[in-house]
Parts: sequence; structure tokens; C-alpha cells
Amino acid sequence: MLNLTFAKDFLFHRFRSKNRHGLHSPFVYKLVDEVIYDYKHKPAYDKIEKERDNLLVDDRVINVTDLGAGSHLNKNREKKIRDITINALKSPKLAQLLYRLAAFTKPKSIVELGTCLGITTLYLHEAAPNAKVYTLEGCPETAKVAQEVFNSSGLRNINLVTGNFDDTLGGVLDKHDKLDFVYIDGNHQRVATLNYFEQCLPKVHEDTMLIFDDIYWSEGMKQAWAQIKANPQVTVTVDLFWIGLVFFKSGRAKEDFKIRF
Repeated sequence: MLNLTFAKDFLFHRFRSKNRHGLHSPFVYKLVDEVIYDYKHKPAYDKIEKERDNLLVDDRVINVTDLGAGSHLNKNREKKIRDITINALKSPKLAQLLYRLAAFTKPKSIVELGTCLGITTLYLHEAAPNAKVYTLEGCPETAKVAQEVFNSSGLRNINLVTGNFDDTLGGVLDKHDKLDFVYIDGNHQRVATLNYFEQCLPKVHEDTMLIFDDIYWSEGMKQAWAQIKANPQVTVTVDLFWIGLVFFKSGRAKEDFKIRF
């Protein structure tokens, strides 16, 4: 039933969504035309995808501690790293979109909830190499593998924080006077997602971008996304089905866009 519902949501989104044509918002048109639909190859992609290739042949087994909604595909705690790479990591297409979104935003700081094996973290870091990057992971053994990936890439300035987001997010947010770029890809439950959103709100500003992953994951996530869009501080949202983008541009009429990706 879950897969059928997801498929229906996807088809409905394809039917209702737009491409760059017919967009009356100059900001969203620029975002779609220059960022979302920028499929030109970037040199950074090759280096990061080599790290993904290494994970795809890693047969080590780790014990996964899942503090959120879990996986639709594999509920076992013992998982091979290569299977996590196949089933849990963002596809190159989506990870490279995150890279372009971060490059577009030019953030001084990045907060990521849900490190997994660290591939999206690498993309975010490469897009904004001078930004302070904090990435949070709930599972200790998954975090250890991500740290190996960071070390293999020669990166020493990624702050990897391990533990339940309920215990760690507040401390990370306390290190920031304002939030520039936040990517929320963890837990995937309505109440938790809304809590993360509300914790971020006091530190958003004109140029903040919040990204929520898997907004059609479940009925709960769809409800969370609807509540986020309705928040009075939110002025622009872009629904790409796989992720949702949230902006706080002042002086704009509230608008919600569904964009085909």
C-alpha cells in the first residue's frame, strides 16, 4: 500500500508540477533555470563519485542504530556498507543538485541532519569549501564509516556530531548566530521534522535555505511539509517531490511552487 501511495503521489506531482516556463517569480525562475536545471558536469562530481564507488564494493557489515522512521527496504540492523550505499545514499542526480543549491546560496555555514555515509556531506563541502560544516548522524557505526570517507577525501574541517538529534541539534545551533543552509535528511517523522524546523526558525534570515528530504515519504511527512509551507515566516517553497526547499524572502507574496525534476 505504501509503494502504491508513493507512486500515486509521484504521478500527481508530475501532472501538477511545472518546468521553468510559466513561472512568474524572477527568483524562482533564476533558481530553476540556473541551478535546478543546470546539468553541466562539474569537476567536483568525479572526485566524490569515486568515494561512492569505494563504498559500493565495501562488504563490511555494521550494526545500524536507526532512531527515526527507518528504511522502507531493509529493516535489519546488520547491514553491509555496500547495501547502505545502494539503498540509503542520495543518487548522484540528487546529491549533485544539493551541490548546486549550496553553491547558489554561498553559505558561510552548513548544517546537515543525517550524515549517513558522508557522500552528500562531501558534495555540500565542495560546493562551499570555506563554509563551516556541521553534519549530524544518529548511528555511531555509520558515523565511523563517514569519518573514514572524510579522511580519505583529505577533509579535516567537517564537524561530525554523533548522537540522537534531540540531544545534539540544540548544541550545534547554539554555535550559530544565524543559519545559512540547513539540509534535514533524518528521522522522517512528522513531529520530529517539525521540531527541527521550529528549532531553526529563530536563526533564519533573508538568504537562508532550508531543505527537507523525503517530503512524500509517508503521510506524516506530507503533513509536516504542509505545516512548514503554512508557517507565516515562510514566503517561498519549491516542491521537487524528492526534496522541498524553503525560503524566507521578505517583501514577497507567499508562494508555493511544484517543479518537475
